[in-house]
Amino acid sequence: MNMLKCFAISIALMLLVTSCKKSEDSSNGPKINFIFKFDSTQARLNNLGNPSGIPPGHAAQSPVFNTMSAHYIELAQDALTAIGSGVILYRAPETTTGGANAIDFDQSAFAGNNEAFLSVPIKSMAPGSYNWLRVSLAYQNYNIKYKYNGVNLSGTIASFIGFNTYIRNYKVKDSSISVNDDRLQGYWAFETSYLGFGAVSSGQTPAGATTVPNPLQSTSPIPAGSCVVTGQFASPLTITGSETNDITIIVSLSTNKSFEWIDNDGNGTYDPVDAAGAPLDAVVDMGIRGLIPAKQ
Repeated sequence: MNMLKCFAISIALMLLVTSCKKSEDSSNGPKINFIFKFDSTQARLNNLGNPSGIPPGHAAQSPVFNTMSAHYIELAQDALTAIGSGVILYRAPETTTGGANAIDFDQSAFAGNNEAFLSVPIKSMAPGSYNWLRVSLAYQNYNIKYKYNGVNLSGTIASFIGFNTYIRNYKVKDSSISVNDDRLQGYWAFETSYLGFGAVSSGQTPAGATTVPNPLQSTSPIPAGSCVVTGQFASPLTITGSETNDITIIVSLSTNKSFEWIDNDGNGTYDPVDAAGAPLDAVVDMGIRGLIPAKQ
């Protein structure tokens, strides 16, 4: 009986030590956490980071976001820090399965409004002071309003805004789409269930049409066709290396009329097709309209 008790105690101690060791191993100390916030009231900016209105003959709306993914995260010390020369915190997996180098959609991470999309141990970062945040956005999924045959309806858009994405399969809302190939920036699909109309349709915006605000374009340009959105902290983010608590960064993204189309019928609403089913309004831009990082 005593031997059985000793054996039981030994097992319990082993489990306790193992549990403690796992806990210690899984703890990397304080982290810097990045959280998405989608704001339809934030300033609507152009590629140079300046306020931008709606061009004549166009119309736009502020979508309701479901989820977003980011491909690349970088902290930049100042306005002269070239892209890639700052502190790179994250780069999503890439693949050449489709021929060219592309973001691997299947391995992308997604987050919704007020959700964390990246957590990095502070001890892995170089101490310093950072004024700018760069986030390369890759995919967005949101709901929009549209009109068909005089009826106001809603639908869901899946929009790929990364430089190039290898897509096997993806879901818009309820429908799964098979691609098994690369898709360049501006590829999108639209799903609606209204009387079976449309089911799922897809398209491609013109090359270079996706807005990517970068206030540092004159000193730190980004590659053409990328979606590296740049924003400045109100006061520098300082990392000392001796932090004892997590740091939370709210990454506020402007969705202010970010879904834009050529308003061919001039009614101010998005009409994918006319009453006869022929294409009508043409989508031209789905780019995020600004980024403001803020330490919470």
